[in-house]
Amino acid sequence: MNTNTSYDYIICGAGCAGLSLLIRMIESQRVTDKRILLVDKEEKIKNDRTWCFWETEPDIFETLVYKSWDKLWYHDTGFSRLMKISPYQYKMIRGIDFYNYCLNIIRQQKNIELQYGHVESVATENEKAVLYMDGHRIEASYIFNSVLFDKPQLKRKEYLLLQHFKGWIIETGKPVFNAREATMMDFRIKQEDGIAFVYIMPFTETKALVEYTLFSTELLPAEKYDAALKNYLKQYLAINNYKLLEEEFGVIPMTNYQFSLYGEKVINIGTAGGQTKGSSGYTFKFIQKHSKALLNQLIETGNPVLPQKTNRFKFYDSILLSILYHKELSASQIFTPIIKKNKPQQLLRFMDNESSLKDDLKIISGLPTLPFLKAAIKQF
Repeated sequence: MNTNTSYDYIICGAGCAGLSLLIRMIESQRVTDKRILLVDKEEKIKNDRTWCFWETEPDIFETLVYKSWDKLWYHDTGFSRLMKISPYQYKMIRGIDFYNYCLNIIRQQKNIELQYGHVESVATENEKAVLYMDGHRIEASYIFNSVLFDKPQLKRKEYLLLQHFKGWIIETGKPVFNAREATMMDFRIKQEDGIAFVYIMPFTETKALVEYTLFSTELLPAEKYDAALKNYLKQYLAINNYKLLEEEFGVIPMTNYQFSLYGEKVINIGTAGGQTKGSSGYTFKFIQKHSKALLNQLIETGNPVLPQKTNRFKFYDSILLSILYHKELSASQIFTPIIKKNKPQQLLRFMDNESSLKDDLKIISGLPTLPFLKAAIKQF
């Protein structure tokens, strides 16, 4: 690496946020004259995660969609609903497909360099963005950073829960799954370790991703995730014999902590830039929106810093996080009422931060009034 070289842009982190922004830059054909450096700690050669999201119109990564569904099951004890979500499609992209696609395009660009190493820090110094990596100091006009260097230091009325999950891709010897219907949430399982549910992404009648997910403050011992998956397959799907093809494990922070979006010359993106929805952990779609907004701002003004906007959805997230953190209500008391009383399209818009205030009030009105009112007052 040439440490005396100054770049126009440094993308710090070759994960979803960094690669999404860089691919959009390339597709725009407006950065071919810019020197760009992409850095990460190691090569992306594993299928280490799966992104699920919903949308009504295809976006630039449509060719990477591994499977999509327009019917989603919701299960709770004594209640089940099959939700027809058209015109939405619930889509799944595999991590390795995303990495390979993006990095193949990036390696063909003569103006983009790719380096691997230990990223120590980023900063603004003398009106320049500065990256410290493996003892070297590298300058740029702007750094787009997706690395979380420190654990959030929470203030009063800020909460941090972990969304942690273990997923198995399994194959059965006989048809078990309906490949046209996914399970978004199944809360029938035991809840003693936190808010817990299973979701199922069936690829064929004999192959599916089955994922055990929890919202809690602490991770579980590794064997507990496996035991929960084995029990679910046996008890709810009557699957005793199967082949384990792949597995994944991940942890997503769910928080109303106010991440620093912008330094003077350092723009935080992805989870580091507050693009993980605090109350659900969904990230992929929010990263795409943020990437488009950053690129448009950069093209129009030459400066990628976006104007700050008041967002009522952050307030909603804070209320729900307070309820979950203090264990004031069960999953059944929170999620089942809004599933029963609202159209799935309204719920998906709400979860995407795209609903109208009228929709919001209808959804909120179905929730237990007193606990949510108390939590709302606390946030004020």
